[in-house]
Amino acid sequence: MEKVAGRQAEQAQMRQLLETGRSEFLAIYGRRRVGKTFLIRNVYQKELVFQMTGIAHAGMSQQLVNFTAELHNAKKNAEAVTVPDSWFLAFEQLKAFLENHRTPKKVVLFDELPWIDSPKSQFLSGLEHFWNSWASARTDIILVVCGSAASWMLNKLIHNKGGLHNRVTRRIRLEPFTLKETEHFFQIKNIALDRYQIIQLYMAMGGIPFYLNEVSPGLSAFQIIDKTCFTKGGLLTFEYENLYHSLFSKAERHIAIIEALAAKVQGLTREEIIRTSPLVNGGTLTQLLEELEESGFISKSLPFKKKVKTSIYRLIDQYSLFYLKFIKNKKTSGSGTWMSRIDSPAWRAWSGYAYENVVFAHIDNVKRALGISGIYTETSSWLSAKKEAQIDLLIDRRDHVVSICEIKFSQTPFLISKSYKAELEKKLAIFRSETKTNKSAFLTMITTFGTVENSNSLGLVQSQVTMNDLFS
Repeated sequence: MEKVAGRQAEQAQMRQLLETGRSEFLAIYGRRRVGKTFLIRNVYQKELVFQMTGIAHAGMSQQLVNFTAELHNAKKNAEAVTVPDSWFLAFEQLKAFLENHRTPKKVVLFDELPWIDSPKSQFLSGLEHFWNSWASARTDIILVVCGSAASWMLNKLIHNKGGLHNRVTRRIRLEPFTLKETEHFFQIKNIALDRYQIIQLYMAMGGIPFYLNEVSPGLSAFQIIDKTCFTKGGLLTFEYENLYHSLFSKAERHIAIIEALAAKVQGLTREEIIRTSPLVNGGTLTQLLEELEESGFISKSLPFKKKVKTSIYRLIDQYSLFYLKFIKNKKTSGSGTWMSRIDSPAWRAWSGYAYENVVFAHIDNVKRALGISGIYTETSSWLSAKKEAQIDLLIDRRDHVVSICEIKFSQTPFLISKSYKAELEKKLAIFRSETKTNKSAFLTMITTFGTVENSNSLGLVQSQVTMNDLFS
């Protein structure tokens, strides 16, 4: 099979389950297109004896026919398999197959589990009985279940309050590729892109393997974005609607939150989301926000020294932001569309916010670059009382320092002008005055190619982080 890019920690965890001497129940969940199935099939290619992928919007009878076809394929002979009437009978057939299989370790995969568990099908009850009464008592079964609907995986399976309570022995939330993993992915495919080109692609697509797989050798980042996002039939021209509707029932509510956040790059509080969307306060909104957060589309952060109720929600899915800014309802398309927008006001505003999201996704890299990996820290944002100053990233450190991070995306080393120096000094002064912090406030510039050293930066900038640090 094709080599897996990155995912070293996840691969190690999965292989470790083969050595425990007992049966294991592994749940893997993560955003659509993030590579869950590819990872499972690659790591367990020798041990995978049965696999079934759920069918979207199919009832119990269709899912059972699907199960029967897969079991027939797994048996690798002409023996007919009777379609069972229930999932309890289906699991009895699966048990009989596994008992006769001679492989020392037998991996059983149920992919897109939320789709298999159709209404009134009793699938989870059958799965529960299969694990509790049979598989868990053995030493040779690795039961792997995965799904893109992260909220379903958590609420119905991992946090199950019935017979599956605490039965999952290992869980993995598969995140998008990091920049380092994205670079490795391209190296495997013999695609020669420098880090600035990779950053640009990451800002538009995020670290989603399925999207990155569209990248062809010999094209620049500008050309690739043109091809996938603005050319007729391009993969990402229509992915947006499919993305949310494939994950959530009544996805219009989730999309309303996404689009409210896309309109306010600094993020919104819960109350602001209610004011700027058709949603109302209550438990449903809480569930929607949790589902989007668990699925990796939004993040929640606590402002500096503030209470939980003032938490800020931000849109962090790079593709969703790019789609809403440049593809949705736009008449311009075709070759050269993206190149024509470079350095426009809309491009500059988007690139700044998108690069901030890249930095937030690699905050551990920032801490390593600052030499504070071993120090307890808390990250947050801050907005002055009169909204005169805003800091999108603060790192509050146990060593009596607050790193005030300014994030700037530019095509060349960033130059601090005299007027920008005055703006930064004012921001630091307001922060010290309003927060009454007794810690030292260190200005940290996080840029693409570093900051030009001049009279305006000397004595003001205490530390720097570049895009190369984000790849470390």
